[in-house]
Formats: sequence, structure tokens, C-alpha cells
Amino acid sequence: MNYSFEYIDIILLAMIAGFIFLRLRGILGKRTGFEGKNPQQFQEILKEVHQESSLNQKENFDKKAQSEFLKGAKIAYETIITDFSDNDNKLIASKPLLSKEIYDEFNKALKERGNRGHYAEITFIGIKSADIKEHKKIDKALQVTVDFVSEIITCIRDKEKKIVSGSPDKIKTIYDTWTFSRDMRSNNPNWLLVNTLN
Repeated sequence: MNYSFEYIDIILLAMIAGFIFLRLRGILGKRTGFEGKNPQQFQEILKEVHQESSLNQKENFDKKAQSEFLKGAKIAYETIITDFSDNDNKLIASKPLLSKEIYDEFNKALKERGNRGHYAEITFIGIKSADIKEHKKIDKALQVTVDFVSEIITCIRDKEKKIVSGSPDKIKTIYDTWTFSRDMRSNNPNWLLVNTLN
């Protein structure tokens, strides 16, 4: 008789355990095979977030991006200065670096200088400093303003090679503030000079 009661106790305990298991399964759910995996729709959302994050990183213009930009800006600065100041009074090397408005403005000044029979002589000593003054996003374009301090030797001569202004022997310190712009949607990595402030 005692054995019968023990079997009944075991059966009752098994039934209680089964009931508790079914209740927990109903509350917590069951494994479906998707654990650790993202549904396709969610993968697409993650992809869009990643792309947006990459775009924001570009727009935030972090220290690494600023450093790389300044390297290019220094080269562009020297190229434009020397091209504007050579004796042919034409913009050739710097043309791809200029916005249409700046190109037209520089070209007009060079034509006026040529009409007077003047030309420039320049020796570019180097850039003492180049510092980003500000950077801002305007629509889909990023604009960066840079303060340049450079040293050059320059003078303007007439047709008879007489000095009109400047000195061929004196080093001048030049202070320029230039603004460059780039369309962030474009695959073209080039920045364009869009404004000059002296």
C-alpha cells in the first residue's frame, strides 16, 4: 500500500511540473530559430542607419578629416597664389580649384593688369600657418573657412620691367582668409574656393 501512495505522489508531482512548464512556455514564449539573427527588414534599417552615420561623420568634420583637408588646402593655396601672380596673366593650373564666381573675379583682375601692361613676379617662400576658422553645413555642401599666414616675395613690373609695386628682395607676410566648399553628395573629392576675405 505504501508503494501505491509513493507512485501517486510521483504522478502528482509530474503533473504539477508539467502544468508549471506549460504556463512558463505560454508566458515566456518558445525558441523560433531567429535568436541572434535580424529579419531582412531590420537588416535594411540597420544598413540605412549605418549609411546615415557615415554621412554624419563626414558632415561632423572630425579631427582626422580636418587634418586631411588642411593638407589639400595648403597645396590649393600655393597653387592659386602662384598661378594668379605669374607673368602670363592667365589662370591655368588653379582653374579646377575655383568656383565660377571666383574664377571670373580673378580673371577680370588679371585682364585689367594685362591691359595696363603689368605682370607679376613671385617667389613663394611657404605657409607659416593654416588654421580652420569655422566649418558649417549649408544644404548638402560643407564650407570650411581657413586663416592662412604665408611668406612671399612679390613685385609688379611694367613692360620695361620697371618695378611698379612690391620688392624683388623683401619677404612679405600675407594674411588671407579663404572659404572652400564641397558638395557632400558628389563623388568628386575636390574642394572649390568660393570666397576670399582679406
